Amino acid sequence: MKTRFTELMGVEYPICQGGMQWVGRAELASAVSNAGGVGMLTALTEPTPDALRLEIERCKSMTDKPFGVNLTILPSIIERPYDGYRRAIIESGVKIVETAGHNPKEHVDEFKEAGIKIIHKCTSVRHALTAERKGVDVISIDGFECAGHPGEDDIGGLVLTPVTVDALKIPVITSGGIGDGRGLAAALALGAEGVNMGTRFVLTKESPVHENIKQLGLANDERGTNLIFRKFHNSGRCAKNSVSDKVVEISARHDSTFEDIAELVRGVKGKETLETGDIDHGLVWLGQVQGLVHDIPTVAEVIERMIAEARAIINDRLARMAV
Repeated sequence: MKTRFTELMGVEYPICQGGMQWVGRAELASAVSNAGGVGMLTALTEPTPDALRLEIERCKSMTDKPFGVNLTILPSIIERPYDGYRRAIIESGVKIVETAGHNPKEHVDEFKEAGIKIIHKCTSVRHALTAERKGVDVISIDGFECAGHPGEDDIGGLVLTPVTVDALKIPVITSGGIGDGRGLAAALALGAEGVNMGTRFVLTKESPVHENIKQLGLANDERGTNLIFRKFHNSGRCAKNSVSDKVVEISARHDSTFEDIAELVRGVKGKETLETGDIDHGLVWLGQVQGLVHDIPTVAEVIERMIAEARAIINDRLARMAV
């Protein structure tokens, strides 16, 4: 299945794994790459740049296919050694990077000089245009259905994908609400060159999270998410559990502040939740696509099914309708 994205990344299928905090580790990234997509390590999962170097080498030992590293630029509540992470990526010979969060300009020039292809994740056309001007190679556009931070515009992928494609010259891949071949076929029909998936890859055998987390995603349907942080202009979509329910309840109070929920949403509690399987300990970041997930297969099975289903839709079902 050849698109501008597959040709640019040197992969077989137009499927990219999102860079997810605490989840984007070598086990998952290598499995996605071995199955023909773009696997993605997450730099900030590693406590130091040297730890990232070791994780990159570990991933190389598990696949000889292209994989990338996500570098999410966060507000400086905690000082992060971004320069060190950038050097670790370049010096380790990684050739694909996904940037997200704040403006990636300070990193783009050095990545480009090193021959690295840059995917930038954003949630609006205006930010995508800015990133294109900065020199990134691919835009990953996040629809409102996605887990994580879908922005403040509330535009679903069915509209956001084609308006982004229309506005840009560089390839666009799309994410949010995609978990099977129907989503892939739809994305291609809307003009995208591929898809970027997070939740569907969390709910696989190779995903390095506790089985309880996978069963939570399996049990939830498309309504099984909460939209949090809206009051603080940093909207986030996560799975429904007692913690995210409490965050919603507290945030609804007219006089509440972020400090009132800060202890509930601490990142370390989310990490502990994924590791221990205590689903009522912290936040679990899963999207609306939970409603399309009905099993916990291997990564290879997910990708093989998606490609087969998308091909059948494009070559058979839609072709018959056109006639």
